[in-house]
Amino acid sequence: MRYGFVIDQRKCIGCHACTVACKEENHVPLGAFRTWVKYVERGRYPETRRYFSVLRCNHCDDAPCVTICPTVALYRRHDGIVDFDGARCIGCKSCMQACPYDALYIDPATQTAAKCHYCAHRIEVGLEPACVIVCPEQAIIAGDLDDPTTRIARLVATEQVQVRKAEQGTRPKVFYLGADTAALTPSMQSPTAHYVFATRPQAEVDLVRMVEEVQRMEPRADGAASRPVYDAPHLTRPWGAKVSAYLWTKSVAAGSLLVAALAALLGASPASPLLGLAPPVIALLFLAITTALLVLDLKRPDRFHYILLKGNPRSWLVLGAWILIAYGIIAVVWLLASATGTPGLLRALAIPTMVLAAGAAGYSAMLFGQAEGRDFWQSPLLLPQLLIAAVAAGAATLLVVGALGGAAPSALTRLGWLLGASLVGNAVLLFAELGATHANVDVTRAARLITRGHYAARFWIGVVGAGIGVPLLLLGGAPGHAAAASVAAVLALLGLAIYEDIWVKAGQSIPLS
Repeated sequence: MRYGFVIDQRKCIGCHACTVACKEENHVPLGAFRTWVKYVERGRYPETRRYFSVLRCNHCDDAPCVTICPTVALYRRHDGIVDFDGARCIGCKSCMQACPYDALYIDPATQTAAKCHYCAHRIEVGLEPACVIVCPEQAIIAGDLDDPTTRIARLVATEQVQVRKAEQGTRPKVFYLGADTAALTPSMQSPTAHYVFATRPQAEVDLVRMVEEVQRMEPRADGAASRPVYDAPHLTRPWGAKVSAYLWTKSVAAGSLLVAALAALLGASPASPLLGLAPPVIALLFLAITTALLVLDLKRPDRFHYILLKGNPRSWLVLGAWILIAYGIIAVVWLLASATGTPGLLRALAIPTMVLAAGAAGYSAMLFGQAEGRDFWQSPLLLPQLLIAAVAAGAATLLVVGALGGAAPSALTRLGWLLGASLVGNAVLLFAELGATHANVDVTRAARLITRGHYAARFWIGVVGAGIGVPLLLLGGAPGHAAAASVAAVLALLGLAIYEDIWVKAGQSIPLS
């Protein structure tokens, strides 16, 4: 049994009855929508036409929101309905990033995520979803796709239907009959700042203007333009400054001990304060800041412990939490071994410390990879970029500490060369990521936002110039000079922070629906 929908766009009149019925049946709060109707106009006057796109959760057979949810608040039932348990939700918003269809929202009353659940409470007593029974044109057909005797199964088998974003591999179960492809595909639409009978939220207008700027760089066939003229409001960027800051603080936390362990493995004395006491103190301090940022970013921070007590072992939010805990433990052991003067133990800890530090730095690549709604975050270069960024952040932090603590010029020189090498590696990866041919138009637009659009000044001046170019010049001239090394390290850390911020924002700037 697999419940699904067919939306017959040939019959839809854009009356919003389905939206109203859904809100009434499920007590959906003002400003939030589980199903909504988007108006898209195509062509140029006088050859124009308006299309109505009925959008909602697609109840995917391979639902990425279920995989990424850290507390099993989202789950797929035996009948194919993707349902939601608000009592387990911690409000991490990861499901909103994983869904390619923009189907989830944060309920302002409960501060938990919510979405269409196929009116499961009605299905269980033999009734159809509220949107189906209220549609005046019978444009919404619901039923069991696995039962060949049902109307929906016959339509899917005999009619030319299409789904949204089939390339995502989610196997969605909302099929569209007679729909215009451009009306279902945001990348084929020219964004507009105003609607025909509604006002767009200012945050959406600002985002539209950013995307419009990079879209003007693309060729467009004359007369083929389509544009949305009405849509429901959506949360523009579920993950904000706390998430980008967490990536940066985690780089410092992981990189400091990673550099110390690497140095110990290569024969440096781990008993020195710069490699013995300072790295675990820095790691634990920034690990605590990282944890605080993650908890504070939750809509239900009071439930943060659900990640450990009700965890989904497939979610990298959960796996990452366990990695950070293990890394924190080994940082404490390193600190105790250094404080008690046991260099042999420190050398024995070098390899497991490097493994856990690399895991702490790099697990976010898998987490962002599970955010399948954001194509820009699906790069295979993300993991090496995070690892090199951690080395750069660790070397830079230890350079500052060593310069302030009066470390030997030879130690500062070695750290300076390591920082310089990691900055060069980071630059190569950044230009490979942003300048290469991209998988689709959404990734291309996100990259252009960074290199040629809204974030270009911050990228070229803050990241490339101040964060990479100037530090390399300073380190090349006097790698062991305390003042020059300190300035180079601070600028490198600043550049890393700026890039994390614009990378997170650019990935969320491309509309999903």
